[in-house]
Amino acid sequence: MTQPRTRRDVFRLAGLSAAGLALSACGVQGQKAEPPKADAVADYWAQQKKNGKVVFANWPEYMPEDHGPLKKFQQETGISYEYKEVINENTEFFGKADPVLRAGQPLGYDIVVMTNGIQLQHMFTLGYAVMLDQSKMPNFQANAGEAYKNRAYDPGNKYTMPFASGITGIAYNTKYVKDKITSIDALFDAKYEGRVGMMADAQEIANFGMIALGVDPETSTEDDWKKAGEKLKAQREAGIVRKYYNQDYIDAVSRGDVWLTMAWSGDVFQRQLAGEPVAFVVPEEGGTIWTDNMLIPKGAANPVDAMTLMDFLYKPEIAAELDEYIQFVTPVPAVQDLLRKKAESASGEDKKALLDMAESPLMFPTEADYAKLRSYTPLTTAKEQVFNPIFQSVTQA
Repeated sequence: MTQPRTRRDVFRLAGLSAAGLALSACGVQGQKAEPPKADAVADYWAQQKKNGKVVFANWPEYMPEDHGPLKKFQQETGISYEYKEVINENTEFFGKADPVLRAGQPLGYDIVVMTNGIQLQHMFTLGYAVMLDQSKMPNFQANAGEAYKNRAYDPGNKYTMPFASGITGIAYNTKYVKDKITSIDALFDAKYEGRVGMMADAQEIANFGMIALGVDPETSTEDDWKKAGEKLKAQREAGIVRKYYNQDYIDAVSRGDVWLTMAWSGDVFQRQLAGEPVAFVVPEEGGTIWTDNMLIPKGAANPVDAMTLMDFLYKPEIAAELDEYIQFVTPVPAVQDLLRKKAESASGEDKKALLDMAESPLMFPTEADYAKLRSYTPLTTAKEQVFNPIFQSVTQA
């Protein structure tokens, strides 16, 4: 618990040019599936039964090494599990899954975890995700935070239940930046010329370009994208940006290669636990919230067992065990008090680590932070072809 781990691979929303290539190769254009009608969903679930096993595909380092939560699940329900860390990138995973699902074959997994964004939307629109049985989600309904219900990318949680979230904000090295950073404008300030890091991912950088203009990415238009692209190009041409980063920005800001940068909350929290002089802020204009979501892929052999496990992870004590390990934003607010309570009986470094987690806005954003957080621009395949070149022309010039 007290040994910080590098989690830079948890979120890799791949660049849109790669996504476009993958989708073109898979031939997904023009294959949009209509969502099943309510009675069809009810009929599907009426035919399913508990089979006593579940196969869970997830990202690396998203489960305690001893599989404690899964072992408790097996003991309580009698359902055995297989847990596989096979998801390393959304585009890569979707690229492998698409031809299998398109051919009507099962993936061999009952639960997969995908980040909100392009590939998750394709799972919905192509009919690759099973609509959830809302009657089998009592723990979710009782314990999920309101911010994790009825998400813009999945209204009514028809297809997904959040596993963990993170925030894209601004990190800055307090050794070099003496001002208290509060505004996204700092990333565009000429006094930091050559010392600013921006993300290379198209959707990430697009969000900050639009937020800087006062535009909500979730409801943005093509005209908004163009204006954001121009603002980001002006930032680049003024020499303000040192580099457009994929995963290595956190090392750069820790070393002082860049003084401030777009950043993911989990990365910064790990560096703070290690005592490095890196601060994190959600800009007053807004930041981005992203979520890794559990879903049941089409053709899953054990959907009832999958739903049982997904809902089990919303028990506060189980969610607390998960969050103590992964140290990202939990969808279960009660975890914060459980960590505080555990700290009361701990001592030394363990006590400090538990209190640091419980009091960190990087793990437990304030209501004010949540109010400022935005998701990504919803993109169809046709919209991607417009959106992609606008922002790739900034980062790949």
